[in-house]
Amino acid sequence: MLWSVVIGLWTVVAVVGLLAWEAYRLPDIGNLDRHTRAGAVRLVGADARMFASYGPMHGDPLTVDELPKHLIQAVIATEDRRFYEHPGIDPIGVARAAWTNLAAGRVVQGGSTLTQQLAKTVFLTADRSFERKVQELLLAFWLERQFSKDEILSIYLNRVYFGAGAYGVDAAARKYFGIPATRLGLMESALLAGMLKAPSRYNPAVAPELAGARTSVVLANMVDAGFIDQKTARAAASQPIAIAGPAGRGSGARYFADWVYDSVPDFVGRPASDLNVETTFDPGLQALAERAVAEGLAGARRGEGLQAALVALDPATGAVRALVGGRSYGDSQFNRAVQARRQPGSTFKPLVFLAALEAGWAPSDAIDDAPIRIAGWAPENIDGKFEGRITLAQALSRSRNAATVRLQEAIGRSRVRSLAERLGLSGPLPEGPSLALGTGEASPLEVAGVYAGIANGGRAVLPYAVTAVRDRDGQTLYERSGSGLSPVVSPRSAQALVGMLAGAVQNGTGKAARLDRPAAGKTGTTQDYRDAWFAGFTADLVTVVWVGRDDGSAMDSVTGGGLPADIWKRFMMPAHQGWPVRPLIGSGGDKTTLAETR
Repeated sequence: MLWSVVIGLWTVVAVVGLLAWEAYRLPDIGNLDRHTRAGAVRLVGADARMFASYGPMHGDPLTVDELPKHLIQAVIATEDRRFYEHPGIDPIGVARAAWTNLAAGRVVQGGSTLTQQLAKTVFLTADRSFERKVQELLLAFWLERQFSKDEILSIYLNRVYFGAGAYGVDAAARKYFGIPATRLGLMESALLAGMLKAPSRYNPAVAPELAGARTSVVLANMVDAGFIDQKTARAAASQPIAIAGPAGRGSGARYFADWVYDSVPDFVGRPASDLNVETTFDPGLQALAERAVAEGLAGARRGEGLQAALVALDPATGAVRALVGGRSYGDSQFNRAVQARRQPGSTFKPLVFLAALEAGWAPSDAIDDAPIRIAGWAPENIDGKFEGRITLAQALSRSRNAATVRLQEAIGRSRVRSLAERLGLSGPLPEGPSLALGTGEASPLEVAGVYAGIANGGRAVLPYAVTAVRDRDGQTLYERSGSGLSPVVSPRSAQALVGMLAGAVQNGTGKAARLDRPAAGKTGTTQDYRDAWFAGFTADLVTVVWVGRDDGSAMDSVTGGGLPADIWKRFMMPAHQGWPVRPLIGSGGDKTTLAETR
């Protein structure tokens, strides 16, 4: 008996010592509700809805009183039904889980309380060691002593992971449904509560069927707990899962998002706090652009290995509305709309004609489309023929190489080069006569900016996507001001060129791009069919399409008037649906901007 007492006393001392040691090693929980974290960047479109985020996304911190009652009930009914009754550890829940697991012959139910889950989520690792379990129990008791039940539940819901980079229920609501957590309905609340068990497995954007089944389980739990009746549960379960947040968007928008995200340091550096970046992104136009590129490439003859890029922007301001950087973001994150620099080919020719108009020529003036040789170089037309004496308007509409080079040599290459630079081409331009045929290099984004300067009557624009950057508290760190650059050509010359480009669409090489409204544009095809372009515009939208191969190898006779014009029209026709038909800039009529018409 004496030895039993001694052993018992030493056992108590050992247990107390172990608990004291583990308690000494526990982290400070006094500031748990003010936990620091790395900043995230949230991108918001022109519709004021988030379409992408970078870094761990945290929503607004909310209290239990601010959250919908059915969300709290869904979490309690599924995760910890005796939460408001136990002291942090639930012996009844542990016993129930043990009996359920024993009957099933495997682990099907856990006994951890929400308080234990909070301790584990914030402070501890995922290992299953005895030491970690002791620390979890101690932390649970201390959390219950430090905070009220509602505070613990609020902190838990503001911290727990919901998949897709979303931490906290408000971030999850915005990520999956595009709304704050305060506006969650019953079905949405049950879905998010169900995700707590396995966020990746029950992600509704990835596995909608599993998410739906799990939502039904949560609703049944709420019925069993007496929170709702069977009729209400059935009505909620019958609602379709509609993912309206960025988690449900196609990966194509990531080209636009990556471009914007990479530019954020240019405006505000890399602050540690969360940033909300307001952009010009139009989700409706983006979806149309992605579909046009996908359908166009899918229908291309011998289209294996072909890539495409599309940029659509407002001609009045340069605001980029949609951007597609390739066939598949999942296969290649290289953004061909922004990063690729390719020869623009004949889409450069309008600059030669615009420079000539500025020098005093007129669209009706004649130019010889005849053989020309300069220092041993003799350009030919794509059809191998020469048309002789034709007007400038005909030469541009029919994309005659010889006539264009002859015109450039008549006015001087320096005029053309200077105009190209003023309109936004930033790369080095060739010194030789091949400048006229677009043998320099430019990105589709740059070409779109050049055509915007033509479409708006001669005022240069800088394509942009960021309109404002604000911190988490709404303080403005950057806000775009001004309406673009000054005019670089006379409105009269720009108007004349727009008319010539409209002729190229109506009767020239761009006939495949005709719309149900006034449109202007130019095809472009480089040597050996390495690049094919169509750059065009209406009064409301400038869109540039490029098609080619990443390695610069030849395509199967793809010209700018073929596949690129087809993709351009596939996008522009539905993009303008519901918009009023307006004349091109410079031809009279209303001159309101795209933003105003929408």
